[in-house]
Amino acid sequence: MTSPESEKRKVRLLAVTACPTGIAHTYMAAEKLAQAAEALGVEIKVETQGSIGAENVLTDNDVRNADGIIIAADKDVDRSRFVGKKVLAVGVAEGIHHPGSLIEQVQSAPVQTADGGSGGAPAVGTSGAAGGGKERSIVYKALMNGVSYMIPFVVVGGLLIAISLALGGDATAKGYAIPKGTFWADVFAVGVVGFELMIPILSGYIAYAIADRPALVPGMIGGWIAGHGEFYDSEAGAGFIGAIVTGFLAGYLVLWIKKVKVPKFAQPIMPIIVIPIVATTALSLFFIYVIGEPIAWVFTHLTDWLSGMTGSSAVLLGALLGLMIAFDMGGPVNKTAFLFGAGLIATGNQTVMGMCAAAIPVMPLGQGLATLIRRRLYSQQERETGMAALFMGVFGISEGAIPFAAARPAQVIPANMLGGAVAGAIAGVASVEDAVPHGGPIVAVLGAIGGVPMFFLAVAVGTLVTAITTNALIDIKERGNRGADALATAGAGAASATGTGPLVPEPVLAGAGTGAGTAAVLTKAPAAPPAASGATEPQAEPEAATQAENAAEPQPELLAETAAAGDEVLSGYLTGQTVKVRLEAGTKDAAIREMAAMLATTGKVADLEALVAAAFAREDQGSTGLGEEIAIPHAKTDAVTAPVVGFARSAEGVEWGSLDGTQAKLIFMITVPEAAAGDEHLRILAMLSRKLMDIGFRERLSAAPDEAAVLAVLREVQ
Repeated sequence: MTSPESEKRKVRLLAVTACPTGIAHTYMAAEKLAQAAEALGVEIKVETQGSIGAENVLTDNDVRNADGIIIAADKDVDRSRFVGKKVLAVGVAEGIHHPGSLIEQVQSAPVQTADGGSGGAPAVGTSGAAGGGKERSIVYKALMNGVSYMIPFVVVGGLLIAISLALGGDATAKGYAIPKGTFWADVFAVGVVGFELMIPILSGYIAYAIADRPALVPGMIGGWIAGHGEFYDSEAGAGFIGAIVTGFLAGYLVLWIKKVKVPKFAQPIMPIIVIPIVATTALSLFFIYVIGEPIAWVFTHLTDWLSGMTGSSAVLLGALLGLMIAFDMGGPVNKTAFLFGAGLIATGNQTVMGMCAAAIPVMPLGQGLATLIRRRLYSQQERETGMAALFMGVFGISEGAIPFAAARPAQVIPANMLGGAVAGAIAGVASVEDAVPHGGPIVAVLGAIGGVPMFFLAVAVGTLVTAITTNALIDIKERGNRGADALATAGAGAASATGTGPLVPEPVLAGAGTGAGTAAVLTKAPAAPPAASGATEPQAEPEAATQAENAAEPQPELLAETAAAGDEVLSGYLTGQTVKVRLEAGTKDAAIREMAAMLATTGKVADLEALVAAAFAREDQGSTGLGEEIAIPHAKTDAVTAPVVGFARSAEGVEWGSLDGTQAKLIFMITVPEAAAGDEHLRILAMLSRKLMDIGFRERLSAAPDEAAVLAVLREVQ
């Protein structure tokens, strides 16, 4: 008779881990799941989908023999290969923090179905709060799926209508009108078809995202009924709000029908005949006789209220929409405002979209302008990105500002929002109109904007506000950094004593094998401004200061000699020259500066401040503190001429914003040029992340008494 323990060991699980921004979290989750599985007596194979692509890929045979699959990912993972298997989907952080719990939960997870139904949402829903978040994610994805399919129809319809009116219309007492029977009248009619299809397309593809192809027909027919009020005695119809309602009703109705057990002979005709007919009939009649008229009433009054907005109320609405458009540049908040404006176009209310259209180009135009008027605040790469952002802004692509927001979110996002609010408010008070769901000067050029002068004024003022505010906030931050860490590259104290300005570390390894740490040969630099003389950054070691007195000239021959003799690990990127057993810094920013200065001693750092700035920018995207008292700051920048890796140990620990709240005591810094060939640096990061999950390895690294011992431990990284 087999014991419970032996039965437990027969369980075979698979997992996929993925993180869109940091490769380290991908591998941390993988290692945590593997460790938890071993402790629980469960077999597990984990596929990692990091920045270097998929590794340890799951085979068909693996899936066939698996008892369940865990997906710990912050990006989409293809689940079609897991049909018929229990699937539990969570965020990558869950894989790091609660791997054991996930292994237990997957045993009762729902089965992945062939028609696209996923067991992920219900499975997570069983675990409390996580379920609510997952369900909201499904609703959001379904809505955005409908919007993405709807937009081309609205763009084509709106532009054809705008062009035909501009080129073939005549001014009348009731506005522009196109003579019947003309070429432009036919173009106008085609545009109207695009508008009419907008509503059923929105509804149909919301339903499709929820329940796959069987839901497409009831969703589209329901959307058509929602857009034609004559079905339920309404002149206006239920508009895009009705389409959203019918889309979700159709999707979830089809999901419910799919659960009904039917005889085997009926199963083949269910998705193509039975389900579409039953769902379409039930949904259509329910909408016509029960909810169509109330929704149409709400939509009509909402439209009337918005159309009547003037003066201060229009300013407030425009400012609010501008804030939403600028907040996440294509994200859920942005799309909520955009959908609101786009959905009202078909009702004849084009002023709401006019407010959105004025705000849409402000972010990329503002960030591009900022790089032109204060060039010294930006690197060459950022200035080139700024030119691209200007181009994208002209065409109404707000995502052109995302690189700037990712690098400096605390400065860029507030500036974007302020500029967007100003542009939206000006467009609102001026009753600017937009006939198509798009923004930017290109829309005005194509004739879709009503009130062109005020539209351009709104865009120009919003752009200027964004640019000036961005540069002001960056300048404030830069001044703060310079004041706090002006001489963090070491040698400030020795320089003050001689009165000759800071001592600049030359790339020379001194005292190799002494056990006293890595010291840099210091040469005297020109005197620094008085403001820098009071800096209290880490002082140069006494041995280094003494050595500096005897080293008036650089010693490149010593550099070459010691580099050749250096003990290299991690593909030669880390040497004794880039190891420090005691980090002096007490804050994250100071630690990054201190480690960057250490890397500079190799001669592979062309611009120390640019390297520090690149590392700071990476931290702004998300902390590189991995938990378990580990941090791996990294930067890809042309401030370094070749890949170089450093390691430092902090006895007290440095607050790094780690996932588990621990302070970083083992810190690796990885730097690589922009044009570095291949993904070797990412492989090093992946190998480190895996190895650092080994408690024994971390203990040996923490206990190593000197640089030589540290290097001996790091040779274990394969």
